[in-house]
Amino acid sequence: MNKSLLLILTFILNTLMVIGQVERAQGKIIPDFGQTFEVENPEIKTDTNTLLKVIFDVSKSAENNTQINSYLVTAARFLNMHANAGMNLDQLNVAITVHGSAWKDMLNDEVYMEKYGSENPNSELLNQLNAAGVDIIMCGQTAAYRDVSKSDCNTSVKFALSAMTALIQYQNNGYRFIKF
Repeated sequence: MNKSLLLILTFILNTLMVIGQVERAQGKIIPDFGQTFEVENPEIKTDTNTLLKVIFDVSKSAENNTQINSYLVTAARFLNMHANAGMNLDQLNVAITVHGSAWKDMLNDEVYMEKYGSENPNSELLNQLNAAGVDIIMCGQTAAYRDVSKSDCNTSVKFALSAMTALIQYQNNGYRFIKF
């Protein structure tokens, strides 16, 4: 295949890919995080008259300490996509348990700076999730193992005896479990 034809085909394919890309919608609840896509005419309709109670379990962190934890962004995306679909914040009860390597994402900026040389890239997300009523729950066992105190963490973070305890208690209160 000659170079001219290859260049033309590459241009056409790139143009088609750009045309086919859908623009993400900014969230109504967490505008700075968790952009979503509109899904036109889904066969499974969203029941906008119900109460959704979900608890996300986050045990992983970004590999790069200067990057936001995409698993935490999932909670923002959940809130935003349902608000964009017509649900109100009072219909969306969200909690997040944090353990495993995600413990570091709960640190306040000062402690994070001491440990990793930068401010915590998750701080603003944690603050916005908290402002939206999301319970952000640190596993007390992970915190004790890592020698992390409440004063080391973002003020949005609540401590539980363990992530397991919080998961059971929230599920006993009607929350549905989603693992990331």
